[in-house]
Amino acid sequence: MKRAPHHGPPHGEPRKFLAIYLNDHLTGAASGVELLRRAARAHQGTALGPPLAALAREAFQDRQSLRRVMTELQVPEMRGRMALGWLAEKAGRLKLNGRVVSRSPLSDVIELEGLRLGVEAKACAWRSLLALAATEPRIDAARIRELLGRAERQIRTLESLRGDRAAEVFGGAAADSAPEPTRPADGGAGSTRSADTGEARRPG
Repeated sequence: MKRAPHHGPPHGEPRKFLAIYLNDHLTGAASGVELLRRAARAHQGTALGPPLAALAREAFQDRQSLRRVMTELQVPEMRGRMALGWLAEKAGRLKLNGRVVSRSPLSDVIELEGLRLGVEAKACAWRSLLALAATEPRIDAARIRELLGRAERQIRTLESLRGDRAAEVFGGAAADSAPEPTRPADGGAGSTRSADTGEARRPG
């Protein structure tokens, strides 16, 4: 006789998987907050500074929201994973960016791309929790929808910042490295130069 499928809160192995999943996202959220704060400090006084600072504040609030969800679901925080995430974030500062010591303009593009990917992962977590809310009464579905909507707005903001910065960085690099236009020979249009004497000669 087959058992009816379980439609209640997760337990057993599914609960273990949920705990690992949420802790991984909590670790990613902590790294995201630190990255955004660092980026905001690096761009203080520039056009990038205010939107990055606002995103850092929202990311901190989102992390707190995830912690509340975990508390409501009685999912404990795994401190070891948090420590590993902290180390990974610090090691990420050593990535190659075309310069050995100073900050490269390329750092901005790489960081904004990484931040966007992080927020996209966060949006996936909210979607997973929203799906779980159908069978888990302890999850506030309305609140999760709000968090998902905010994550989607954050993605659009980061993509706009990334696109603008990429255009500045790569557009400037292309202009600096463009070859000089070919100039006509000294004899004017239609002239050729003798390979032996270097003197300009006109055809015919």
